Amino acid sequence: MNIVLLSGGSGKRLWPLSNDIRSKQFIKIFKTPEGDYESMVQRVYRQIRKIDGNATVTIATSKTQVSAIHNQLGEHVGISVEPCRRDTFPAIALATAYLHDVQGVREEEAVVVCPVDPYVNEDYFAALKELGQLAEKGNANLVLMGVEPTYPSEKYGYIIPTDKEQVSRVSTFKEKPDVKTAEEYIRCGALWNGGVFAYKLKYVLDKAHELLDFTDYQDLFGKYDTLEKISFDYAVVEKEENIEVMRFAGEWKDLGTWNTLTEAMEEASIGKTILNDQCENVHVINELDVPVLCMGLKDVVVSASPEGILVSDKEQSSYIKPYVDEIDQQIMFAEKSWGSFRVLDVEDESMTIKVTLNAGHQMNYHSHERRDEVWTVISGKGRSIVDGMEQPVQEGDVVTMQAGCRHTLIADTELKVIEVQLGKEISVHDKKKYELEQ
Repeated sequence: MNIVLLSGGSGKRLWPLSNDIRSKQFIKIFKTPEGDYESMVQRVYRQIRKIDGNATVTIATSKTQVSAIHNQLGEHVGISVEPCRRDTFPAIALATAYLHDVQGVREEEAVVVCPVDPYVNEDYFAALKELGQLAEKGNANLVLMGVEPTYPSEKYGYIIPTDKEQVSRVSTFKEKPDVKTAEEYIRCGALWNGGVFAYKLKYVLDKAHELLDFTDYQDLFGKYDTLEKISFDYAVVEKEENIEVMRFAGEWKDLGTWNTLTEAMEEASIGKTILNDQCENVHVINELDVPVLCMGLKDVVVSASPEGILVSDKEQSSYIKPYVDEIDQQIMFAEKSWGSFRVLDVEDESMTIKVTLNAGHQMNYHSHERRDEVWTVISGKGRSIVDGMEQPVQEGDVVTMQAGCRHTLIADTELKVIEVQLGKEISVHDKKKYELEQ
């Protein structure tokens, strides 16, 4: 199975756990079979591997999410990087060209596309495999998955099939309706459109060449910023006559708000939390190293992270986005391919950060023009390289870097460091990368 997972969005409706770098799919709140916590993307990836251990998985995403994907899924997952946001048709065209030109997927093979963040069980991925087989062996150019609706939702578009068979021709599509119209659609046998579909690679590759001027993957990548922003539904699906839909009646949830996310949590609280016995339908996620105490609350979600603290009625939490849009907050926590960092303190001319490097990883070899830095190792062992000079470092060691000097850290074990940045213009843009000569 060739599967493309669409990973986008800033997840502002799940503030303060999500931000422009850490979208909702990277938040670790789901219990694994081993009792640890995993994120939506880790859960989906694990479920795919369980159904099809040989699946070719490619994640179509922006540059800002690449580090988090490598951190959570490892270095070997396929990634089709969008140089900038251009909606779903250019993203899927780029991913399809990537599969063909980089991964070597043949034109007659099927490709399944779905969002990276549905809350589903393993029967969903068995259905995806069947969807791909229908696309590869059938006559339809596109095969959609239509989810059997459980209530008249205003959040989804609807697919109207021609009959009630398991696989049907598509009669028409309907945009997101009001509740009354959705009830009428459901009475007519309509299915939710969850943005899941399959096609032979050649079909979308030909469509891409028809609608976009490019020669191959590298050429399309190079001119990506000149492409029109257009959805796959509008560019392809709504204009395609030879199209089928396969019904799916299993569990399927879009966990896009705090209200829906807490419904999928297996426990009432994560992190240092205390709920007294008068609390009802309360969920708490605490990423801070301080306790959160809740008493006598009902139908409330509490979320605390380095980005901020949310205390909200669950229904009201769906209306969070315009308030978060007004918050101008520096990114306080991020996962990188080499580990993670958390901002501890910000002053006018200094910033203090706790950096965690995973064993066997290292930072980029880089320099800053407008700030000095000081590293204090608080645990672990590794090596520092400053202007080409390598030295071992361990707990208690201090390394000082003047502005302009090249530096990196290499972790032999998990390495934790307090980094103090000093300067009048501290900026994430003040960074120049170099090749490290081994």
